[in-house]
Amino acid sequence: MTHVLFQLAPGGDWISWVIWILFMVVFFFFYPRIMVSQIMWKIEKTARDLELMSDKSLKFITKQISKKPDKRLRDSVERFFEFFMITPVGLDPYGYVPKLDHMLKNQKDRFDYFVDQVAPKMDKEGKANIQMGLAGGITVHEIAKIVRHYVELVRQTKNIQIAMVLQMQLPLIEKIAKAMFRGTKALARGEPIGDGLGPLVAAELIGSAKTTEIEEDVLMARVPMDGRNLLVIKAKGPGGRIGFPGKAVLKAMKKHKAVRVITVDAAAKLEGEKTGSLAEGVGVAMGGPGVERSYIEEIVVKKGIPLDSIVVKMSQEEAIMPMRKAVKDALPKVRQSLKRSLERTKKGETVIVVGVGNTSGVGNSGRTVKEVSDWIDRYERKYSEMKKKRKKGEDND
Repeated sequence: MTHVLFQLAPGGDWISWVIWILFMVVFFFFYPRIMVSQIMWKIEKTARDLELMSDKSLKFITKQISKKPDKRLRDSVERFFEFFMITPVGLDPYGYVPKLDHMLKNQKDRFDYFVDQVAPKMDKEGKANIQMGLAGGITVHEIAKIVRHYVELVRQTKNIQIAMVLQMQLPLIEKIAKAMFRGTKALARGEPIGDGLGPLVAAELIGSAKTTEIEEDVLMARVPMDGRNLLVIKAKGPGGRIGFPGKAVLKAMKKHKAVRVITVDAAAKLEGEKTGSLAEGVGVAMGGPGVERSYIEEIVVKKGIPLDSIVVKMSQEEAIMPMRKAVKDALPKVRQSLKRSLERTKKGETVIVVGVGNTSGVGNSGRTVKEVSDWIDRYERKYSEMKKKRKKGEDND
């Protein structure tokens, strides 16, 4: 930029040179401020949009609890939006997993207690949905607060470097926040989301088999498949739950002699990869803080049991938004992958299959698969129509 300006500098006229030097001084003094002002306009607008999403999330969840919420309820939900969890000290890694597990249990207990207080007459599935909606709303609120923090920091310091870094990150931040906002609504309503792929696979495998609650919020069913005995594990639905699948696998391993553990989950795809594509690997396909995954890894290592994983790929945003048709259509491919994994075992042996993920909108039997499929088809049509209208509006602009 500077060398271009000097190429445009005047000739030998000293007055022109003085004017030019003054212009350069003014330019270099005010240009950063002009840039900061331009960037501030954009990031301020984004901060307001994110705060509006946070407010809408709060109002939506409040109305899901009560059709006519009073001030006390609104204030209670607003206070809970500031909820946080401090992770344990990790300086000494020994014993970290039990400490984190304890904190996560405390967090769940707080959510349970809060929802029981604000919605005492709601059924268990409805309360589970409200809990998941609150978790999503808190995330949207946290994103809005962090962006506002940096906006005010730029405003106070006039620091162009911070402003430019924030501006470069805004498209990704907005994308995640919008997806989380839509996911919050879906979870509070008890609708299937992308992360429910694992529980949906498990429900299809369970079919009409009898289920038992092997761990808090986690069900297990014994199902025959290709001459093997499957112990199918999933979080209890159709309310939004994740459960404690790691502890469920521990209990199942104590009661049954399993020779292999297979986990089925949604996985974040890379840009350019197709939503609904499938991949097979080894290890525990399970996100989150890692506590439940750690329990599974520990027991299979002790017993020398192989771990298989089957994942269906989707973007980070698609995992928290209502489930797309491309994800649902991957069910037959998952079943074929599961059969390939069972070929590495002998007939009559027992295999544990874990459908990992949020079971929002997904029940506990094969009947739910048809219901979820019909719902996704209806949602896909609405989503496609909405995209067409949006594109048409942009073309008209």
